[in-house]
Amino acid sequence: MAGPRQNKDEEGDLPGARILIVEARYYEDIADALLAGATAALKRAGAAYDVITVPGALEIPGAVAIALDARAHGGRVYDGVVALGCVIRGDTLHFEIVSEQSARGLMDIAVHHALPLGNGILTVDTESQAWVRARADEGDKGGEAVRAALVMLRFKRRLAAERA
Repeated sequence: MAGPRQNKDEEGDLPGARILIVEARYYEDIADALLAGATAALKRAGAAYDVITVPGALEIPGAVAIALDARAHGGRVYDGVVALGCVIRGDTLHFEIVSEQSARGLMDIAVHHALPLGNGILTVDTESQAWVRARADEGDKGGEAVRAALVMLRFKRRLAAERA
């Protein structure tokens, strides 16, 4: 029995695709590193993108919902979404609330709208852990989130083509 297939970047194979990146800027330098990895991956895939910023991870699902609502009323159409941000554990339960509710909100939207989504919201104990995951030459979680969204977009397009 063959093992699982590896999903690889397929450079330039998504012309005409438009991805919305929603990034939380609470940790600005980490957000910059995540965004650099994400945009590099989108450029390799040949996909266009727009970036909107929100204050923190809890605002990301709401921003995605607003963008989808605008699409339903004649606004820009996005083929997928990439969420970027960072939540670092502190001394209170706020970490659990933010990390769990942002992930839940994104999953609810992705499932309800059949929306290709890449979740690049880091949930870490320390800032040093965040940097290891955010830097493109180490963890590249921004690029990884893009690659996840693009795999789902390719899958969605393949199924649509099979129906046609």
